[in-house]
Amino acid sequence: MIYTKTGDKGTTSLVGGTRVPKYDIRIETYGTVDELNSYLAVMAEHILPISDTYYNQLKKIQRELFVVQTLLATEDRELYSKLPQLPQSAIADMEAAIDGMESTLPRLQSFVLPGGSIASAHCHVARCICRRSERLCVKLADNETIAPEICIYLNRLSDYLFLLSRMILSIEGKQEQYWHSGE
Repeated sequence: MIYTKTGDKGTTSLVGGTRVPKYDIRIETYGTVDELNSYLAVMAEHILPISDTYYNQLKKIQRELFVVQTLLATEDRELYSKLPQLPQSAIADMEAAIDGMESTLPRLQSFVLPGGSIASAHCHVARCICRRSERLCVKLADNETIAPEICIYLNRLSDYLFLLSRMILSIEGKQEQYWHSGE
């Protein structure tokens, strides 16, 4: 049964069973990562016709984000240590993907306006959701013990999504739109 009625009074359970208000910073944090993960699914479907490589990278990232969500939803340190962890290679893999894209793209001379194509625009929306996830993660880390690599991973992911937006435009043969002051 999908409905349990246990949340009808404004609380929910963390992994391990502790009940907290639905507005708890921990809930807000992993809920925003869940939003990001769902948005990556939309983005991936728009990217699939453009690039199998980036589609597959996004699917890997989605699996890693499920691990992040679970860890953020777990307050109990003993239980936390028994859960799947973010692979040690996750940040290095993300950096390698970023470096690969950056090496093929022209150097930026100005701020990029989001858009240029549907797929690229979706990358920018995902980047913004990722940045919000990161801000919440940092805020949570101020008061709770969480693995530092989670916030680092989210930081790299936002960079990846920015470069992916640029890379998608390049693959599509479309021009980036640049912001210039005074226009």
